[in-house]
Amino acid sequence: MPKVVDHETRREELVRTVWRIMARRGPAAVTMRQISAEAGYANGALKTYFAGKADLLEATYTHVFERTNERVERAAAGLSGLGALVAFCREVVPLDEERLDEARVVMAFWQEAAHDPARAAHNNRYMHQWRDSVAGWVAEARAAGDVTGHVDLASWVDALLTFLLGTQITAALDPTNVTPAHLERQLAAQLALVRVPAEAPVGAKAAADVAAPGNAGATASATTLGGAATAGGSAAAGRGPVT
Repeated sequence: MPKVVDHETRREELVRTVWRIMARRGPAAVTMRQISAEAGYANGALKTYFAGKADLLEATYTHVFERTNERVERAAAGLSGLGALVAFCREVVPLDEERLDEARVVMAFWQEAAHDPARAAHNNRYMHQWRDSVAGWVAEARAAGDVTGHVDLASWVDALLTFLLGTQITAALDPTNVTPAHLERQLAAQLALVRVPAEAPVGAKAAADVAAPGNAGATASATTLGGAATAGGSAAAGRGPVT
């Protein structure tokens, strides 16, 4: 009988192959010939599954994004507001080798997307999804009185997402100095900009919200992380395996 080929399984195998090559040797080493060799395919056979290298990179990026979302879903299960936001941030920030490899893959895709409007639109769809999620958690935190109204929360949400993407770049470029502990401190600093101090009385939290100028529309698009290191557990100084 002819061998049954699972098309999606083969595509996933190729995506994992690209990820391994990129993490080990960088995007320049990702050639169709190299992918074929490492995956055990004959030259030209990859076109059955992907039209070219750019499509493979896009599929690999999508795989990374979906893996991140799956981890967030598990980490944030049963959480809301600041707790869920902390869980999200700590799955995006490269605090271990797996997430650092993901950052390298994403950086390679951004290089393609910077010169290809279709790839950029693909990236932006995911970023908009993340922003909507963050805005929802911020609204929950605001309702719970956990975030201050003294800053423009809508702009802070954008700044937080920019910071999270920036940690992927800096950690990939200088993993020796940009350690998980260093990244945890940076994340805590971002959260401190909007977090209501834990010792503040309930009345002070309410007053902070009332005193905020022009914040009526910010609730749905704001976010705060209460204490990244304490809520999510502090990372070790070195990047260890995912648990």
